[in-house]
Amino acid sequence: MSITDIFNQIAEWMENFAGQYGYLGIFLISLLGSMSIFFPIPYTVVIFTIAPFFDPLLVALASGLGSALGEFSGYLLGLGGRKIISEKRKRQMDALVKIFGKYGPVAIFIFALTPLPDDLLFIPLGVIRYSFLKAFIPAVIGKICMSLIIAYSARYTITIIKEIFGIESDWIVALLSMVLAIIILMIILAIMFKIDWEKIAENLEKKKV
Repeated sequence: MSITDIFNQIAEWMENFAGQYGYLGIFLISLLGSMSIFFPIPYTVVIFTIAPFFDPLLVALASGLGSALGEFSGYLLGLGGRKIISEKRKRQMDALVKIFGKYGPVAIFIFALTPLPDDLLFIPLGVIRYSFLKAFIPAVIGKICMSLIIAYSARYTITIIKEIFGIESDWIVALLSMVLAIIILMIILAIMFKIDWEKIAENLEKKKV
């Protein structure tokens, strides 16, 4: 059985589950899909497929809340991973909090709204123990907005999308996105841990003075 076949089976199960349980199913599918960090489940494709049969606004609320909660698996992973980081790295990452304090909510909203891999952001947020509430609110708003775009796009353009790409192409794209997301995640995390955030924070403080 190929990976594409596995994706198709997962997608079919997710579609049936969401169709059977309605908005609760959409919430749970989005939650589980977002919780998978290194093997992301393309729940957005499933939401796109079933959205025309539901109220777009309620789909957005259910999917947005579920996916936002699911993304915090990366936050918890970073929180737990902090224990194995050296004290020097901890100080450098703690300095990131000062920098992130001003623009953090905006960055979180953008990552939640766009196809950018959220774990690139939420894992470091867990490491620096960034406020859960400050991260959760913009994440929910961003995910709801993203889900709203998907739901309305599905309602008005699903026929066109299927004709251009086809269902099979969706899973090939999902597979490539998964591999690319893992590579980018590793590179970005490596860069973030190499940067001397403590020194940057000190320089910013000096400029304020």
